[in-house]
Amino acid sequence: MISISAALDRVSDAIEKAAIRSGRSPGDVTLVAASKTRDIPQIQAAIRWGVRIFGENRVQEARAKFVDSGLIHKIDALHLIGPLQRNKVKKAVGVFDLIHSVDSLGLAEKIEKEAARQGMTQAILIEVNIAGEASKHGIPVSETPGLVKAVRTLPHLALQGLMTLPPASKDPETARPYFSKLRQLGQELGLNKFSMGMSGDFEVAIEEGASWVRPGTAIFGRRTE
Repeated sequence: MISISAALDRVSDAIEKAAIRSGRSPGDVTLVAASKTRDIPQIQAAIRWGVRIFGENRVQEARAKFVDSGLIHKIDALHLIGPLQRNKVKKAVGVFDLIHSVDSLGLAEKIEKEAARQGMTQAILIEVNIAGEASKHGIPVSETPGLVKAVRTLPHLALQGLMTLPPASKDPETARPYFSKLRQLGQELGLNKFSMGMSGDFEVAIEEGASWVRPGTAIFGRRTE
């Protein structure tokens, strides 16, 4: 198994090359290290390398690893990249700098209410179920324009862009049309930032316009759970 530092060297190099291939600046792509189930020593190793943005899937796990431990003060941002249950909104707003997974007006309104209570603005992305998979979270493509319009009326939410998870595949090229479709949808709605691409397909995602990529296994190795 290679070290986290060596893995990050590879991921960073791959991000740079994918951006250049697609005529983009590497600085236009932000690495969000997906640290679900990873322990504090692994996260500390990534921080020592230079990672400053981490993505977590579960609110309570994120708070324990970053807030309770004090690691939150050693990074630039903590993102929620997994689904957000409505009963966890109060614990998420104000802790996560960006919530990637808003997929309904009801959830958006609940985040709005909590952000207003805290006197702050919460940055969010709208998660789109780009392939219409029954097993996936995200709003259907057809309903996305209406949700975008509604979210833009909520004063304590800052809509940054769209997020998606394509169908699982061992071939990263199969994700390309889904990433392209998300980019086209966003551009039609006046949105130009996209969270897409994980360990197996982040290079293709960058070529199709990803602003944030979310590799985990490529950095930390396979989970043992």
